[in-house]
Amino acid sequence: MHAAGLVLHPQRDSAAAVEAVLGWAAKRGVEILGISDEIQRLRCEATPVSAEELGRRADLVVSLGGDGTMLRAMRLADGERAPVLGVNLGKLGFLAEVDIPDLPAALSAIDAREFTVEPRLAVDAVFSGGKVTAFNDIAVVRIPGEGSARVAVRVAGQPFVSYAADAVIVATPTGSTAYSFSAGGPITSPSVEAVLVTPAAPHSAYSRGVVLSVHDDVDLDLLPSSGRLAVEVDGMVAGYVEPGERVSLKARPGAARVVRLGMTTFYQRARRKLRLTDSAELG
Repeated sequence: MHAAGLVLHPQRDSAAAVEAVLGWAAKRGVEILGISDEIQRLRCEATPVSAEELGRRADLVVSLGGDGTMLRAMRLADGERAPVLGVNLGKLGFLAEVDIPDLPAALSAIDAREFTVEPRLAVDAVFSGGKVTAFNDIAVVRIPGEGSARVAVRVAGQPFVSYAADAVIVATPTGSTAYSFSAGGPITSPSVEAVLVTPAAPHSAYSRGVVLSVHDDVDLDLLPSSGRLAVEVDGMVAGYVEPGERVSLKARPGAARVVRLGMTTFYQRARRKLRLTDSAELG
């Protein structure tokens, strides 16, 4: 490993984790890169670079924070060679692999190539002349006071189903435990290559979600009776669409790679994070 990049949580205290990374790197002769405005907060000794340069130069991207920071790190690594290691600061996340005390050993294992990677699916969306990418989900969401989301879903160019709802969510398996899950969608292993379409608070005759192939393009057509909708990308508003407009989506397998060291499985993380308890255990 020649260079590793740091991606920091905007608010959580990451000083101890940064110190652990820098201490390990100093002994190995590994350059540590950091996004300029992030590392200025800590006055650390990482090499300041732009976000684009970090993704391009790093052999490993280290995310220090929670799942939101990890999603941002995955976007920086999108299309680049570097896998992403998630370091948990605070609450248990689905994507983080190690806690701070385990960080030096994890970096040594990665340097020795003693790890595996989970390829992570992304969804690219085009609307209003622009393009966005999500690793969790893209949703068209009702704006209070402007009417419900009335959306026709087209799959591989053919009409499939229409929803009237508060939102229609198109999620990756990574995002199956986020907004889609809260709307009643299924938990989906990240090893499954699929796209989930889930209505939130549906009030139409058909109210079930669907699971689609990654090979099928998906279009969300806003019906004339729909309100103006916000387009949310991984939980952030990226723009707005009007009745009669379309959001076109395409899945992209293997857009980023997440480091796994065999410490926990997806199912263990999901059970702990979502507090899953079988009803038989409550009797």
